[in-house]
Amino acid sequence: MNQASTNRQINRETFATIEKDLRYIASITKQKGREILSQYTITPPQFVALQWLYEGGDMTIGELSNKMYLACSTTTDLVDRMEKTKLVERVKDENDRRVVRIHLLAEGERIIEEVINKRQEYLQDVLVNFSEEEIILLQNSLSKLHREMTTE
Repeated sequence: MNQASTNRQINRETFATIEKDLRYIASITKQKGREILSQYTITPPQFVALQWLYEGGDMTIGELSNKMYLACSTTTDLVDRMEKTKLVERVKDENDRRVVRIHLLAEGERIIEEVINKRQEYLQDVLVNFSEEEIILLQNSLSKLHREMTTE
């Protein structure tokens, strides 16, 4: 039996429950992230921008705008505020001086690492009643789901 026919045999209600659980988990995770973020001097959109720069390296305003689904003008304002607080800096591209890239500075990196560590500690606390096997299964399932969603 192939995967498609197996999925058709699973009750539609099961998929509705999975979608609802994922939505609730995402909402709780976002709320907990904002609680952690409230201890810092950055806004949630600034955190998202710093996280993209942390994970993806230097990028232009246009690239960052696309990642964040924001207008370039909004991203420019966001970067201006982060530049004033020494979280990022604008640097000329080495290969093309007309291109300006946003570079994550040490303070921005420090904040991102601290917040991510606190979020991971929260998750570790939530999963305290999960066995090692359940945690590994959850991690593998979420990784597979992410891969499937990003290769469409």
